[in-house]
Amino acid sequence: MAGTLRGRVAVVTGVSRRVGIGYAVAARLAAAGAGVLVQSWETHDAAQPWGADPLGAAGVVERLRAELPAGSGEVEHLSADLADPAAPAAVVDAAVARFGGVDIVVAVHARSSMQDLFAVTAAELDASFAVNVRGSVLLARRLAEVRERGRPGGRVVLFTSGQHLGPMPSEIPYIVSKGALQQVTASLAAGLAPHGITVNCVNPGPVDTGYADDEARARVAAAAPFGRWGTPADTADLVEWLVSDAGQWVTGQTLVSDGGFSLRG
Repeated sequence: MAGTLRGRVAVVTGVSRRVGIGYAVAARLAAAGAGVLVQSWETHDAAQPWGADPLGAAGVVERLRAELPAGSGEVEHLSADLADPAAPAAVVDAAVARFGGVDIVVAVHARSSMQDLFAVTAAELDASFAVNVRGSVLLARRLAEVRERGRPGGRVVLFTSGQHLGPMPSEIPYIVSKGALQQVTASLAAGLAPHGITVNCVNPGPVDTGYADDEARARVAAAAPFGRWGTPADTADLVEWLVSDAGQWVTGQTLVSDGGFSLRG
């Protein structure tokens, strides 16, 4: 789809690791011609078992630029903690300042936490809602506030998990907040349709982004109908289509792009 997003501007959040979905989405949209503002917050990854990318945030962005084919859109970067209520607007405004406007928000970012019901804390619930839910909703609002009326190609893509298809009892703060994003999708879509903006939510299913150990990789692959995990490129395929002109008639939907993983008995 080279050139299909020429003249469009995208914000992609959660671009802090080369093996991540955010990185793949940002690369795909830039390769399609969009100017892309990527947000990262490597402090979160550094505190997780998988750790931050060894290149650091600046190195990740430089690698992203270096890997793009000739004729791609430009990529800019902003480090921002989406736990800050002012950060979503600052991220969108940075895209406007650099590229002169903004058309697309792909909210890939997520705060992860492994707490079951008996370990969960109020503080972690609040933090997960702040980053995952409030951050995403405020990104969508700021897009509508700053975007020129009548400009084509308005898109918001949110990300949920598989909590609506099967239980995830060891990740209560994460799945509660991801479930809220899935549920708010239709309401955001209805509210933003008059602004010419579609809103959809993607459940990418199990995607190998470097967090699983060998046992988990083998177990999930064995349970998957196609015998493998999803890849960030699989998710980027869907996102690229959703934000292109070909996706203009789809809104308010949760799209399950999991290779049939949710069909398992």
